Amino acid sequence: MEPSTPPAGRGLRLEEEEERPSMERVFEGEPVPSRSETITLRSVAVSVALGCTLSIVAMKLALTSGFAPSLAIPAGLLGSFLPRVWIRLLDSCESSQLPFTRQENTVIQTCVVACTTIAFSGGFGTYILAMSSSAAEGSIGNDDTNVEEPNLGRMVLFLLLTSFAGMFAIMPFRNSLIIHHRLTFPSGTATAHLINTMHTPQGAKQNSKQVAMLLKTFCGIVAWSIFQWFFAGGQNCGFRTLPTFGIMAYRLGFSFNFSMSNVGVGMFCPYKITISMLAGSLISWGLIWPYIETKAGEWYPKGLDDDNISGINGYRVFIGISMILADGLLHMLSILLRTLYTISKLQDNPEPMQNAGGQPFQCLNDVLDRTTHSFDDRRRTQVFLRDRIPSMAPIMAYVFMSVISTVVIPHLYTQLRYHHVAFAYIIAPLFAFCNAYGNGITDLNIATTYGKIAMLIFSSWVGLKDGGVVAGLAACAIIASNVSTASDLMQDYRTGYITLTSPHTISISQIAGTALGCVINPVIFWVYYKVFNAGAHNDSNSIGPYAKVYRGIAMLGMTENGLPTHAMLLCKVFFALALSVSVLREVAACRGWRVRRFIPSTIAMAVAFFAPPTITIAMVMGSAVIYLWGRSDRNDMQMMSPAVACGLICGDGFGSLVSLMLTLLKATPPICIMFLSREVNVSLDAFLAAKATSS
Repeated sequence: MEPSTPPAGRGLRLEEEEERPSMERVFEGEPVPSRSETITLRSVAVSVALGCTLSIVAMKLALTSGFAPSLAIPAGLLGSFLPRVWIRLLDSCESSQLPFTRQENTVIQTCVVACTTIAFSGGFGTYILAMSSSAAEGSIGNDDTNVEEPNLGRMVLFLLLTSFAGMFAIMPFRNSLIIHHRLTFPSGTATAHLINTMHTPQGAKQNSKQVAMLLKTFCGIVAWSIFQWFFAGGQNCGFRTLPTFGIMAYRLGFSFNFSMSNVGVGMFCPYKITISMLAGSLISWGLIWPYIETKAGEWYPKGLDDDNISGINGYRVFIGISMILADGLLHMLSILLRTLYTISKLQDNPEPMQNAGGQPFQCLNDVLDRTTHSFDDRRRTQVFLRDRIPSMAPIMAYVFMSVISTVVIPHLYTQLRYHHVAFAYIIAPLFAFCNAYGNGITDLNIATTYGKIAMLIFSSWVGLKDGGVVAGLAACAIIASNVSTASDLMQDYRTGYITLTSPHTISISQIAGTALGCVINPVIFWVYYKVFNAGAHNDSNSIGPYAKVYRGIAMLGMTENGLPTHAMLLCKVFFALALSVSVLREVAACRGWRVRRFIPSTIAMAVAFFAPPTITIAMVMGSAVIYLWGRSDRNDMQMMSPAVACGLICGDGFGSLVSLMLTLLKATPPICIMFLSREVNVSLDAFLAAKATSS
């Protein structure tokens, strides 16, 4: 995506921007509440209650299925319901209360999600359990040097050290990513639309229709998700296995898996992003990976699992990461150079920022590009830029946290030395920026992938004799926590931007929620861990299914043949190609070349190299819905598409949560629906007929 031009092909042209239905016109008569009116005793109490409750659910999922669903939607819905109950109770006692605003709702949602996210980013079901003796049993490196049993106090302190630095690393780029680059951050946008619609004033007919459409879509998708669950009673069962484009395409991964959340994401994403991802999927999953698979036994051992880094997955992950690093590094350098140039110009001529002349948006002329001229954009940008944080403040905070961590973490995990931790914090900001940028346009958070890369590097660096397994897993935790919290904060900034919530308030809520999560989640984990270890649970063997996988990756970094043949050579080739395309895109944007519209997004293509094609197919279908809808009724599309997309994302997320809860309650789907080719079906019929005859 070009930083200096609007998202291409989104269906919203520049000259039509003013014609879009305005949400902020509805709230125009309401003043933006102050910080003290937003962070209240009511919001704090509800945040703590919801954060603790949903953290229990998140921890159970992290320790059993390993699935990490977004809890932003349940947090937003419950965060809107409970304060209204609070107000009604106090009104019955004739106690005056401040009105419940969308900004306060955003504060609750931000705090709760920050708390519950620690259950996943904290690695309780992955690298923490991977250090334990149960994960090391029967494998190389099961000595005391490469084993660290979970300890409650150590977990709390380690999370407090590693969960905040990433936020400070990404803060200096918030205006660039949200205002200048105008990244969509689809999940944050969907949550913001949900909060806005729930707080629409009475009498706004247009937004009442949007609320109705959102609720209809939400309820329909939840019902559809539950309906699908009844037909998933076995392995490879359910509608998700439908070979939409034929058996051959299905074997390559190209099918529509009925993931409505990805369809909703595609409705938010620009056409260029979805088309770039489709091109990346066709090149990688349609051409490159099938060719490399023919080299099994020559380039890598046969019979390896698809998730094994030593096999085909090694090519997928490392080639994709090299392309993301190339594009992210170029964007990061570009932003830094532009920032330094802007600062130097302001120092030479500070008058433009000081002489606003009383006009509400005049001070934004030097900040906004030509795409930001709708009332909603101007209003939201004015509030977003109102709070200014000195550029050096988050940088100094990151340096402070890095120094403290460098001193303390080697005492928590003695296998890591001071220079190891220092190096991890040097490279973490680059990974955090790349992940946040990619998350902003594709809604995919690949923090664990960066963590796995760090795991390979540090386990190889330390070596097996000096505790390389634990060192690699601890380094994975440092990188993954920093990268994950950075992208989560940018998603919340996007939510705050659309709901007119102060960035300072968002930052405070994020920090408070993260601090709560760093304390409450280890306690919840400790209870589960003791229960499972005591054998009081029937599924004691199922805790932490990914623990041995992570430990295996750490061991891989210390073997001679860790990566498949030619993997690093291909990484260098694709790094150079991605960097060349990114440079060409930047030059075309600066020179105003017409060809810039046809230059693909490098980072979107890179994500498609290791993301399953089913994600891409669903996102392309979302873009196709927007295109066809716009051709049929453009005004209706502009008004209703955000509500429909939000309903798809929210409904699918909530439906998945319901399905997972049914699974955790040991409820079994009663039906298995399976799709077979004609040849397999004939063979199956013959087998069943022969079996019936013999019996």
